[in-house]
Amino acid sequence: MTRGHVPDLFAEAQDAGGSVPEPAAAAEIAALREQLDEHAWRYYVLDAPVVSDAEYDRLFQRLKALEAAHPELVRADSPTQRVGARPSEGFAEVVHAVPMLSLDNVFSDEEARDFDRRVRERLGVADDSIEYNCEPKLDGLALSVLYEQGHLVRAATRGDGYTGEDITANVRTIPSVPLKLRGSGWPQRLEVRGEVLMPRAGFEAMNRRAQEAGDKVFVNPRNAAAGSLRQLDPAVTASRPLVLYAYGVGLVEGGALPGAHFDVLVCLRDWGFKVNEHVTVAVGIEAALGYFARLQALRASLPYEIDGIVYKVNAIAQQEALGFVSRAPRWAVAHKFPAQEETTELLDVEFQVGRTGAVTPVARLKPVFVGGVTVSNATLHNMDEVARMDIRVGDTVVVYRAGDVIPKVVGVIAEKRPPHARAVSMPSQCPVCGSAVVKPEGEAIARCSGGLYCPAQRKEALRHFASRLAMNIDGLGEKIIDQLVDQGLVKTPADLYALTVGQLAALERMGEKSAQNLVAAIAASKQTTLRRFLYALGIREVGEATALALAAHFGSLPPLLAADEAALQQVPDVGPVVAAAIAGFFRQPHNREVIDALVAAGVQWPDAEPAARAANLPLAGKTFVLTGTLASMERERAKELLQSLGAKVSGSVSAKTAVVVAGEEAGSKLAKAQELGIEVWDDARFVAFLREQGVLPEAS
Repeated sequence: MTRGHVPDLFAEAQDAGGSVPEPAAAAEIAALREQLDEHAWRYYVLDAPVVSDAEYDRLFQRLKALEAAHPELVRADSPTQRVGARPSEGFAEVVHAVPMLSLDNVFSDEEARDFDRRVRERLGVADDSIEYNCEPKLDGLALSVLYEQGHLVRAATRGDGYTGEDITANVRTIPSVPLKLRGSGWPQRLEVRGEVLMPRAGFEAMNRRAQEAGDKVFVNPRNAAAGSLRQLDPAVTASRPLVLYAYGVGLVEGGALPGAHFDVLVCLRDWGFKVNEHVTVAVGIEAALGYFARLQALRASLPYEIDGIVYKVNAIAQQEALGFVSRAPRWAVAHKFPAQEETTELLDVEFQVGRTGAVTPVARLKPVFVGGVTVSNATLHNMDEVARMDIRVGDTVVVYRAGDVIPKVVGVIAEKRPPHARAVSMPSQCPVCGSAVVKPEGEAIARCSGGLYCPAQRKEALRHFASRLAMNIDGLGEKIIDQLVDQGLVKTPADLYALTVGQLAALERMGEKSAQNLVAAIAASKQTTLRRFLYALGIREVGEATALALAAHFGSLPPLLAADEAALQQVPDVGPVVAAAIAGFFRQPHNREVIDALVAAGVQWPDAEPAARAANLPLAGKTFVLTGTLASMERERAKELLQSLGAKVSGSVSAKTAVVVAGEEAGSKLAKAQELGIEVWDDARFVAFLREQGVLPEAS
């Protein structure tokens, strides 16, 4: 490092700072903050420091002493305040004003060319002239960082793309995340998005220290980064070598950005963010593929992990014209590097039983490092695949893992087969409960016939039953379910409603207060909807959308229970396979017994309007959009109430939108609604309407 000169201003006072008068202290503090911000930016963002570590430390300690002597002068964006928050008890939810969508993947040059062809066709571009912003696909954790008036106010994980976790206190500790933006010209509200990763050198050093201390080591840098960001104590995050690379923006209010993605990244760099040094613009897909080949050759020498290249249409206007499909933009794609494969020995094949009774062969392997992780288990999918590959215990097999894909066995090296290799066969009885294993005609999956009485299915069925989109029983986690089943306290979901505080308090790591809270959560789940109830039952082939369609079509449970396969196929999107699975589930006596027991325990819901009468509902034919955070209820609850009145609830605002319900921190959707002249309701107006319609009780 280059050693610089410490200004006389900071060398004049070497005491604790208390002897400096406040006006002089304020001036010195301001100058110190500015200089330390500059040095941190040069060190963590530009990798071009101009002072030694010792000199930086002297400046930092001087600022710390002055702020201690003059606490009224401490500001949240001071370099001394990166670590200061107390450990958290958990993370609050953050609703993304602009969804953080995932990217579609391509795995070959031809698939990349197909992506380019679709882009050009949609844009009406005949020649190979589309500009693509090309950048390494960093292998870390996506992060959203929100700035207001240039100051960091919130940081959140991506979560499911719509709702993440507030990890502001942890992100403030990452030196490459500016607490305040540099320069000028940034929008009043600016959401910057990027990838938090742990460089290889920092990862190896951290694991080395953990080994020396006898602590657990991380498997790969990505897991280390993710685990570091979700620490409840920000001081732990601060001790981890994390780096943020900005790759784009989300919410932008009170200002404008350039019309090209690359130029936006230049702005982010000027405002203090680290932007990947390999980002470039390629004209045409062939130039982009050339960039892919160059980065693939450099991959092993880079100081961080990458697993592919991201191509983004560079012109923002073209991005907007292309739009989105499902959960991914049409204007961007991730071109993954060829999947990594390794060979290892197949030690055994065991059979697992899933929530729906599927009996699946699982390969137990001699541990092998592939795709960034050490793999000792891999899926074999089903017995048809085992037969097709002629897999035998003792074989040398090829293991495949790409990105976050579950490792799988994709082939056998027959030439290395030992004489003692043993054939694999499906057990005739469930390895967990001993019930017969059956394979329905025309299906590749064999299933245990034990249903909800099989302990393996029982645990998975209970986890599904309690999940957020099902009965939403807060606090009923995997470890508690394991104990309840293992101790014989719960055999079916109905047994949950008979649990007492005393029984729960006796469980491991469950105190009296926690037990009371869980009993209250179980009781609260009795008030539900038919859609949630049907989804919670875990019927094969019935996901959230099908459960909603069934509830809307039949309106109540009795006609659904009485429906045969022909009647079930009258439900939109329910075909013969789904209808057979539903009818088969309700034909089983033990399943009907569980349903009767749940109703007897007090589980109830208001009957929905069947589809035949839906046209007469108050909101029939109207589209609503929910945005921001509602103080009165969770968004899922608001959506259900609107749907019960016949409304369609959309995720985007258009000219067809009837009403936008805007809660706190409503962003671009609210702005678009106002621009289009669409009616906007606040939380109070929304609640009043629901009470007028009788679907929400009056406040007590």
